[in-house]
Amino acid sequence: MRDLLPVLRVLGMLMVMFALSMLLPFAVSWFTDDGIWRIYPWAIGITAAAGLSLWIGLDHFRRELQPRHGVILVTLVWVVLPLCAMLPLVLGMGHVGLSISFTHAYFEAVSGLTTTGATVLTGLDALPVSINVWRTFLQWLGGMGILILAVAILPLLGVGGAQLFRAEAAGPIKDTKLTPRVTETAKGLWGVYGVFSLACLLAFWAAGMSPLDALMHMFATVSLGGLSSHDTSFAYFDSPLIELTALVFMLLASCNFALYFVAMRKGRWDGFWRDPEMRATLAVLLGGGLIVALLLWAKGVYGPVEAMRYGLFHVVSVATTTGFTTVDYLTWPVFAPVLMLLMSGVATSAGSTGGGIKMVRMLILLKQARRELTRLAHPRALQPVRLGTGVVDNRMIFSVLAFMLVYGATVITLSMVLLLTDLDPVTAFSAVLASVHCMGPGLGAVGPSSNYAVLTEFQTWVCTLAMLLGRLEILSFMALLSPAFWRR
Repeated sequence: MRDLLPVLRVLGMLMVMFALSMLLPFAVSWFTDDGIWRIYPWAIGITAAAGLSLWIGLDHFRRELQPRHGVILVTLVWVVLPLCAMLPLVLGMGHVGLSISFTHAYFEAVSGLTTTGATVLTGLDALPVSINVWRTFLQWLGGMGILILAVAILPLLGVGGAQLFRAEAAGPIKDTKLTPRVTETAKGLWGVYGVFSLACLLAFWAAGMSPLDALMHMFATVSLGGLSSHDTSFAYFDSPLIELTALVFMLLASCNFALYFVAMRKGRWDGFWRDPEMRATLAVLLGGGLIVALLLWAKGVYGPVEAMRYGLFHVVSVATTTGFTTVDYLTWPVFAPVLMLLMSGVATSAGSTGGGIKMVRMLILLKQARRELTRLAHPRALQPVRLGTGVVDNRMIFSVLAFMLVYGATVITLSMVLLLTDLDPVTAFSAVLASVHCMGPGLGAVGPSSNYAVLTEFQTWVCTLAMLLGRLEILSFMALLSPAFWRR
């Protein structure tokens, strides 16, 4: 236990930093006079006080974080910070006479920070504007990763961030170095994220959104989160131009931000277009969108223009794990929503803000499968697995295979748990899959025309666990359950 005290000290620092992020909804509440500005000093004070008690109280436990510490800290952050994030929701909604249970408040906070975009709230248009700003801002913080931001700042406080960066980074390429110093890498990635965010904000504003709507939907778009400030999501705007703007930025955010960082740093974009994962991601998204659009046209659901508009938008939205909607796609031929849900597992890149399995893992699996088929015909053939110009070593291949095994077992187990509660199979499976992929809307009772409020408290906790496992990429959490992990 004493070995964990340095981890709790850094957790305290992060809680203080997180408390400062509440200044944004506080400022919005003050300037828009939405009637709840008084609750924010309480939320900020409670979070900061808890963080300072850990930070200052354990200040004499200064120690460089080890790999094991990084895994523990990342898990603690994604479990503890939602407890802080739910404070403005509970206090703010209570202040205007609306009640929200602990279960629903924690679910909403986890959904925001993990960029899942599932919600249990209705009447979003009538909520105080600062509450909606906070809900959407949580996605933006979680998009590039609160901990990646922390890695850029913690060295100023005397804490190294290399182990934290490796534990937080997503995908099987987390050890790739973009700069000699991990702090500079973190700053660079957040710099790219900031540039994208500003561009998206201005684009939404120019397309016809109000400044506040542009801000909130920018938060939800570049993070691939999908939480909206309107019950009807993007249908509220009914604007092809706004949908096209969102479509472009969802496509951009689904690609590896490290590629943008390298391209901007070197002033060359040739490496960006040569990246096999990026090409595969865009091909799957655009190809899937075209297939669904043609299906909708062929089945007479829409004319050719509307079929392309709605088909492409929803395929990109769901497959990139964003979850914006403009129509209830469950009324479409069943092939379309099922295809979209399955695509949500693979159509984002490692290093993007999206969830799911990640395209690079699927490419490695497919290439490994091809190698095994070749070995059946030519047992002595030496055929390395190549990704782009590099060779994928066996250790990474085994890591991907282990991830897929644990991923499949997790989805099946949690789906079976929901089935034990008498939830129908379509809703149970899609709710778990959408939560693990950090995607949001599923099928059945949790489809785009409804939300997760239809679930019981126990079912809601199962989906909350699924979101956390998806954000932690499952293996990090599973490592904590291994006795070998806790041996010195």
